[in-house]
Amino acid sequence: MRAVVIDEYGGPEVLAVREVPDPRPAPGEVLVDVVGTSCNRADLLQRMGLYPGPPMEHEIPGLEFAGHVAALGEGVTRWAVGDPVMTITAGGGYAERAVVHEDQAVRVPDGVSLDEAGGLAEVFITSWDALVLQGGLAEGGIALVHAGASGVGTAAIQLCRMLDVEVLVTASSGKLDRCLALGATAAVDYRSADWVAEVADRTGGRGVDVVLDVVGGDYLDRNLDCLATGGTIVQVGVMGGGQATFGLAKLLFKRASVVGTTLRARSLTEKVAVSRAFEERVVPAFEDGRLTVVVDRRFALDEVAEAHTHMETNTSVGKILLGVRPA
Repeated sequence: MRAVVIDEYGGPEVLAVREVPDPRPAPGEVLVDVVGTSCNRADLLQRMGLYPGPPMEHEIPGLEFAGHVAALGEGVTRWAVGDPVMTITAGGGYAERAVVHEDQAVRVPDGVSLDEAGGLAEVFITSWDALVLQGGLAEGGIALVHAGASGVGTAAIQLCRMLDVEVLVTASSGKLDRCLALGATAAVDYRSADWVAEVADRTGGRGVDVVLDVVGGDYLDRNLDCLATGGTIVQVGVMGGGQATFGLAKLLFKRASVVGTTLRARSLTEKVAVSRAFEERVVPAFEDGRLTVVVDRRFALDEVAEAHTHMETNTSVGKILLGVRPA
């Protein structure tokens, strides 16, 4: 099969598409003919040697994929050959074939194409898990989402709208209108405006119940300023840096929680649990039109270096898709 293989770490130019052996499904796994995958920030970090993937004979990045079931491992009962599925994965998504445990695979929503499904699972499962399962966000709550125009951000805005939750976002000036169109209550330019003051004004000084942050760094202390009593900061990325200094007293007085989370590092049992719950509670919202994959651009697998370069410009809104093969 053809796959993107990382033989050395560095810039987008190190990404090479070449032939490698097909994976084989172990007992309980399905082999998938991949139609679509996508670029995620973690893929860029892995390419640079800053976010190691799982042990593999050939290091193939890619945290999600969608396609048709091609073969069944021993004991598989949930799927049949030909079924359309999508999933998150610890690695291996940038390839023509990939394997996943049958219980971690998620059915593709009716009406969603497989190329778009290839960019659905990672950001929507991440956002839903962070906001609801980790953060406890519920109807009537208020959330602050940083990088509102990112893949995770555009998913989080829509999920908040679905949950009847008020959502305030930060983004660069050229992306604010896109965030508002998706359902954000307010969108603040993080470069020129005081988003802490904006949150205080919008919430009457109460603060937000959950902060979803992909930035980290010096955002942590300001996130605490934005938090309501008993609120939760869910850290899912560190685009702004992995070191932070914050006022510990704020954490105590607000009886707040800071939760760090990634999907890649979780056990199979945990990934299966979140995938099954996601399929039950969130997938139907794609079928009735409440949720959609926001697509910025599409690239072919052979254009993976260009796709990474485009993501590094920070001009994208939503997902950058990689087409692997025709549906």
